[in-house]
Formats: sequence, structure tokens, C-alpha cells
Amino acid sequence: MSTKELIAENFAPSQWLSWPRSSIRVVDWNIDRGLQLRSIIDFLEDANADILILQEVDINARRTRRLNIAQEIARKLRLNYVFGREFVELTQGSNSSPAYHGQATLSRGRISNSRIIRFQQQSDFWRPHWYLPTLAPFQERLGGRIALVSEINVSGVSLVSYNLHLESRGNDELRLAQLDEVLKDARAYKPERLVVISGDLNLNASSPSPAEAIARAGFIHAVPTGRLATTPARHLLEPGRHIDWTFVRGPMQTDKGLVHNSIKASDHYPISFEVSLSSGN
Repeated sequence: MSTKELIAENFAPSQWLSWPRSSIRVVDWNIDRGLQLRSIIDFLEDANADILILQEVDINARRTRRLNIAQEIARKLRLNYVFGREFVELTQGSNSSPAYHGQATLSRGRISNSRIIRFQQQSDFWRPHWYLPTLAPFQERLGGRIALVSEINVSGVSLVSYNLHLESRGNDELRLAQLDEVLKDARAYKPERLVVISGDLNLNASSPSPAEAIARAGFIHAVPTGRLATTPARHLLEPGRHIDWTFVRGPMQTDKGLVHNSIKASDHYPISFEVSLSSGN
């Protein structure tokens, strides 16, 4: 098992005969470690997307049968993938066979120049504590929250993807600081470059503070999930939350934004949209 922070493999067929594309389809989904892998793959196969942006992806974890979840999806759907390591899961592996958890970006096209932004501000909730036993319910980990950044080319359509998982154990101030790192990083790309920021933000990005930061950075919402929860209600007193989001910037138009709230293969719903290139790109 590799100890690298980035793992990448290619399973997509060559695109050298593909026609240029006027639009591409994107799916973003927190897949809850891949616990219901068969149902996850069934949905993703039916979705027929060009790019998949996935959070909470396991590699070699006991709870997901020691599988490389990203590799399993990529192999089945004939996609390329890159995995960014967020945590070493101490209760799910061993010193000789470690288990990893993180984000995976998959595509029909070439994925290149991938890198990780490991956020400067992190919660210490996950780190090992001497007084806690090494048992799965305590979910002790080494590492921290990340954004997985990749350049993707699908049949001539080129974009930059930021795959985010902001901290769940903390307040919105911490999450906004992590989001701000991503928005500052995206400034390095010229305005005419297509950029997609997507993932599990663990906050409602339609609230004033994140919405203003996103707008100032030139991004717009691809899927207006503020009107539709992206997680199921746990019970009558706790409604679903609006925490999975996608923003886009550049000469593009978005269409067909959906929250697939009939899909029960995770504790989050998938969201999807299409990107159409604006004239002149």
C-alpha cells in the first residue's frame, strides 16, 4: 500500500477519436466511505457523468472490506482517478497495512497536475488521545482536512477542479477559513480559465458570510441547493442540511442542476449539473 498523499491510476479508454464537446456533466457526492459500494456504482453508472467529485472515500479500511473504493469505481466505470489522502485511519488499518480516507476525483478525460491543499486551520478533534482506546467508534486519525486540486481535460474541455471536504467538527468560522484558502488559491488562475469548486462544505453556503466570499471571488452557484437539503432528515426534530455545494467561474453556463434526493446509498445526496462552454471559449 502506497504511503503517498496522492494516488492516481488510469482506466479510461483513449479519447483520440472523440468529438469536441460543447458541454460536460459533473456529479459531486459525499459517498459515506463507500459503505454501499454496489448502489453507489449503480447510480454513478446511470448518471453517465464526465467528472465525478467524491468525498469520504476509503482505501484499505476494515469497514469497507479493505477495498480501494476509488479504484473500484474507476475500474467499473472505465474512468481515470486521483485520490488525495485526508487521514490515516488508525482504527481501520495497522502499521503494516494502513487505511486511508480522503477525496477522489474521477474523469473520462486526462487528470493532471493534481495537488493537495492541506488547510492551515484544523480541528484537533480527530487526533489520537492517550485516554481513548483504539476502537472504531472513536475514529482516531492522523492528518487533516484537504482540498484536492486537479486539472482535467475531457475531449477538449479543460477545467480546474477543487474537491473540498471542510471540517465537520468545528464552527463555521473554521470552515470559512478553510474555504478562504481555496478561494485565494483559485486567484492564481486567469479569469478565462474554467474553475469548479465542489464538495461537502459542512455549512450552508447560501448564508451571508460564505455567499459574499464566493461572490467576491467571481464564483456562482451551479446547483442552488439552498432550497433543497443535501442530506436526509435524521428525525422530525432535525431536518436535512444544505451542506453540499458546487460553484463555477469562467466562460461557462450551468444547467440541469439537481439534488438527487431519492438516492439512499449514502448519508448525503448526490448533486449534478452540466457545464456548457460560453461562446468564444
